[in-house]
Amino acid sequence: MAFFRTDLTGLSDERLMELVVRGDERAFGALYDRYRRKLLTYFHRMLWQDRERAQDFMQDLFAKIAQRPESYDPARPFSTWLYSVANNMCKNEYRREEVRRTAAPRLKAETDHIQAIHGDGVDRANFRERLDVELDKLDPDHKATFVMRYHEDLAIKEIAVAFGCSEGTVKSRLFYTLKKLAARLKEFDPKALHQTQAPLSGRSDDGTT
Repeated sequence: MAFFRTDLTGLSDERLMELVVRGDERAFGALYDRYRRKLLTYFHRMLWQDRERAQDFMQDLFAKIAQRPESYDPARPFSTWLYSVANNMCKNEYRREEVRRTAAPRLKAETDHIQAIHGDGVDRANFRERLDVELDKLDPDHKATFVMRYHEDLAIKEIAVAFGCSEGTVKSRLFYTLKKLAARLKEFDPKALHQTQAPLSGRSDDGTT
């Protein structure tokens, strides 16, 4: 008797969730493998660069999916629903601990700033650390919008669906955030922010490729 193994890797997220609702553990595993690293990176950036906390949140999110797969609305794209849930988890964490603004790491010494100003190019490691610091000072919705757009590579439309808001609202948040970050990071090359984003997204600010 021949045994046929169904390959799940080519199935859409939505189709996999249909199978998960029916109790298919392999479908759940396929979704886990597909989004594990992305969510770990997202939580790491949203939760004060705390890798252990990010790991816990990533596992908790998938545990929620495993326990209540029917909570997923099949009328919504799975990826945007997933990030919406992740974002709500982060907001709850901010409210519980009330340490969002005090948990940011210290700024680099002034000598590092001077080196960034007068060097041949921006010290990217220093710039990224400063960027993370300033992101932690933003309103949670603005920070999440920035991270989804420039680090998770979501389009404007996808972010709007995740937040349940208009695309115009997403663009407004991005404009406001970029303007504020540019002012706070003015000791760096003004172009550095966009140069750092480009390799991460590959899309223009209007959500196109």
